[in-house]
Amino acid sequence: MLARSLNWINLQVLRLSMAALVLTSAVLTYSVATRYFFKTATDWQDEASVFMLVGAIFMCTAYVQSMRGHVGIEALATLLPASVNRVRATVVDIVSTLFCSFFAWKSWTLFHEAWAEGQTTSSSFAPPLWIPYSLMAVGMSLLALQLLLQSVLHVAGGDGEGDAK
Repeated sequence: MLARSLNWINLQVLRLSMAALVLTSAVLTYSVATRYFFKTATDWQDEASVFMLVGAIFMCTAYVQSMRGHVGIEALATLLPASVNRVRATVVDIVSTLFCSFFAWKSWTLFHEAWAEGQTTSSSFAPPLWIPYSLMAVGMSLLALQLLLQSVLHVAGGDGEGDAK
């Protein structure tokens, strides 16, 4: 049930991130067009685009992990016997879970500091920094949860491969 719920969340986040990428390309196209045709600069488009790209990248990491789409070194996996390779995959998932959990925790602390202190960027547009920090924190939390789920499946005897399929 947890895997099914997480897969649904990952799919919704993927759809939202795809919309953010389309919106980012529209914002950047608008910026280029207004600078070229009207000789007017926009001071908000770069940060808005970066915020949306950060969000799309971090928020989609759990979906990509559910498909085992992250870059991995397959040379070692092809050389090892199947039983040793299962142990290697489980250890990698557990270590990745620990690292991503730490990264998520640090992202939540950055979010909290930016929220509590009212931090903004140093540009004239000055959007609040809690926006990208919250996207990083949620994305890394989803990734850590996805990795934890796959680790538990490995330890429990499942393969944990392609859970979103």
